[in-house]
Amino acid sequence: MTLPSRAEWLFSIKAFIAAMLALYIALAFDLPRPYWAMAAVYVVANPLAGATASKAIYRALGTIIGGTAAIVFLPLFVNAPILFALVVALWTGTLLYISLLDRTPRSYVFMLAGYTLPLIALPLVDSPANVFDTAVARSEEIILGITCASLVSAIVFPTSVGAVLSARIADWTRDARQWGLEILSRSLATPDAPLMRQKLASDLSALDLMLTQIAYDAGARDVTSQARRLRGRLLMLLPTLSSLADRLHALRRLDPAIRSDVEILLDDMSAWITTEPYHGTIRDTSLLRLRIEALKTVAVSSLWGRMIRVSALARLEDLLDLTEDCDSLRVQIESGKVDRSWKGRFRFALPKQVIRHLDYPWLAFSAGVVVLGTFVAICLWIFSGWGSGAGFATMFAVACSFFAGIDRPAPFIKLMFIWTFTSLIGAGTYLFILLPMVNDYWSLVLVFAGPFLFIGLMIPRPQYNIIAMLLTVNMASYVALSDRFAADFATFTNEGLGALLGVGFAMTWTLIMRPFGEELAALRLARRGWADIASAARGTGYDRDILVGRMLDRLGQLVPRLAKMDGHELTRLDGLAEVRIGFNILDLKRERLALAPAHGERLLAVLAETAAFYEARMRGGIAVEPSDDLRAAIDTAIVALAVDDIEKAEAALNALVGLRRVLFPNADPPPEVTSDEQGPALLHAAE
Repeated sequence: MTLPSRAEWLFSIKAFIAAMLALYIALAFDLPRPYWAMAAVYVVANPLAGATASKAIYRALGTIIGGTAAIVFLPLFVNAPILFALVVALWTGTLLYISLLDRTPRSYVFMLAGYTLPLIALPLVDSPANVFDTAVARSEEIILGITCASLVSAIVFPTSVGAVLSARIADWTRDARQWGLEILSRSLATPDAPLMRQKLASDLSALDLMLTQIAYDAGARDVTSQARRLRGRLLMLLPTLSSLADRLHALRRLDPAIRSDVEILLDDMSAWITTEPYHGTIRDTSLLRLRIEALKTVAVSSLWGRMIRVSALARLEDLLDLTEDCDSLRVQIESGKVDRSWKGRFRFALPKQVIRHLDYPWLAFSAGVVVLGTFVAICLWIFSGWGSGAGFATMFAVACSFFAGIDRPAPFIKLMFIWTFTSLIGAGTYLFILLPMVNDYWSLVLVFAGPFLFIGLMIPRPQYNIIAMLLTVNMASYVALSDRFAADFATFTNEGLGALLGVGFAMTWTLIMRPFGEELAALRLARRGWADIASAARGTGYDRDILVGRMLDRLGQLVPRLAKMDGHELTRLDGLAEVRIGFNILDLKRERLALAPAHGERLLAVLAETAAFYEARMRGGIAVEPSDDLRAAIDTAIVALAVDDIEKAEAALNALVGLRRVLFPNADPPPEVTSDEQGPALLHAAE
């Protein structure tokens, strides 16, 4: 663990100031549970001002919704405990399901509203008349805490999302540039996109999260549109690099006469990519573009070789377009000077919005496990007659809700159990040793300063964030400060034991109900991708935006799971190649309508065989290989189009070549397309 940075110290101090400010105001106004205000600060604390503001707004909304539900449901069902348990469980699970459908910070509204109902209502089943006062008090104190957190974050040395976004974009493009250098290098032995390269897709998920927070950051709000444009181009950079790797690999297997002049261009492209753009500048690409255009017109004896060559050159041109667009957008984001009339060079229309892949049955199952478990936990508490056991059921609901979106939640709930126990020890130390010696507010601040400042240093670090949040929030909650010191060991022990048993039961419940892990989730993602391709090929699929958006989003979800599945057959999956297949299928469907009927029928045969292959893969898994019938259909269509209708069939030929290169990368060229007859130039490359 490295020493804390200046930024981490600054964040921890700011969070502690906000927490002490919230506690002071709550005590000054004699609010019944001032510790809720202090805990709320650490719940929403984030190094980025925009992220703090967004979570603060969502926490306020979630608390108000959950508190309103408690006011409505508790008086209605307090005399029917089993029915009330069912209502609480259904409310918690239903709101959790909605939150799982929304993979943005906004999802916190629904998850929080879900478990706020049991947090407020269950401890009051013996005194339902107090539910309104308790709900209002919780809302007031939490709003106070998040207001203090937002104000301190925005006023005291604020850290803009825009600055961090620029740094994150620079890191991401640096990794992509390194991959590009490997592709252009003559030493590259394989066209595959290994897992570490596919990880670029999952890294974009973090970028998506940051983009959703720009609207809450006054310093970066103006660059929202350019940031979204940049995201689209970063997404397209992945399949473009993957396609370029494949074409260059194929080109290097051909006769040296076909590729020697292209290799010289690749060396110059490597030197250009290696050059870091100066701050606020865009790298010039005009000379490289002229050379690419000149190389496209060079005569090549083999038509198949010409197809591969021109395809590789066009991919290089796309790489230049994307890089120039990214440089231009990055400059606008860093400077904050947005060009409203800006138009990019990249030739494909990009998705206008973020398109998500959602596994509705799997998410419903995850939420259903929480519904059933919450109902069982509340019933166990009711029938036990344990007067102080409400924390058992509420902590079960909180623990299961927090980690419902994770494939294997039990290890994380185990972590929650360990650090909840640790926080109880810390809270007990405060209650029974330190706080009896405190007699004014400033000595209270001094007592809290050491541990909370130290723990606050861990919040900005992703690997320690959940530990730090559990320690700060739980210690503040279990100390249960009020305007008059009161510490009862029996009450503290009962409530602490209830919380630990609730988290422990949540861990046991998820081990029983969700033992599947990453393997099942990854397989479902892969099969859904194959289903999309088959559906598109059959003519019942999505348009380009939806298909590409979902496949890239699915890839971002799949790669982190594959990284944990060493040795599993699914790790052979190249998701970027399947995105390229999606492009090719959509191009074939579009071009088929513009060709002669006979050629249209040949393309239909290719689409039907492609659909059949992916349907077979859905049934048999990744071990199913593409059939000889599929290759024969592709080759037949290539030969017929190249011989009979070349001028009208350029785009269709490009798509067929791309499809063949993905599905049969090591196959020999179609024998009929190796004549000495000069082939005309292909103006666009296969995807």
